[in-house]
Amino acid sequence: MQYIEITDESTSAPTISEKKALQTLKKGYNNAKKLLNDKDKVEEFLQKLERKIKVIPHVGGTLANVPLMASLINSYVHKEYTEVPIGTIIAVLSALVYFLSHIDLIPDTIPVVGLLDDATVVSVCLKLVESDLKDYAKWREEK
Repeated sequence: MQYIEITDESTSAPTISEKKALQTLKKGYNNAKKLLNDKDKVEEFLQKLERKIKVIPHVGGTLANVPLMASLINSYVHKEYTEVPIGTIIAVLSALVYFLSHIDLIPDTIPVVGLLDDATVVSVCLKLVESDLKDYAKWREEK
């Protein structure tokens, strides 16, 4: 299976933290693929994700895309929206697994700073799947 890579020539060279975030994202691809194969586990995962988003005092910027990313996974799993490459689904799910994970480069318990690594991983993922996520958002608006 081929996974998503940054190939857009207009994309600036990734910073060191983005490179580390991309490596982290790729490490999660296998776990994301396994999770994607169990609809019940995906449902449970998305519920946990929703609970985490609710306790973050100010979700803005990059992390504001997390609910849309979760919605994409939910729509894909329920076969409501399948016009998306599997590589995009796996990249998004991998980023969301990292976001929800208790094992981070910087613990989420450290106010503000604890979410920086999560935001970086989500940001790198967004660069990889930007057009697919825009297509999904447009589809969702039209629906």
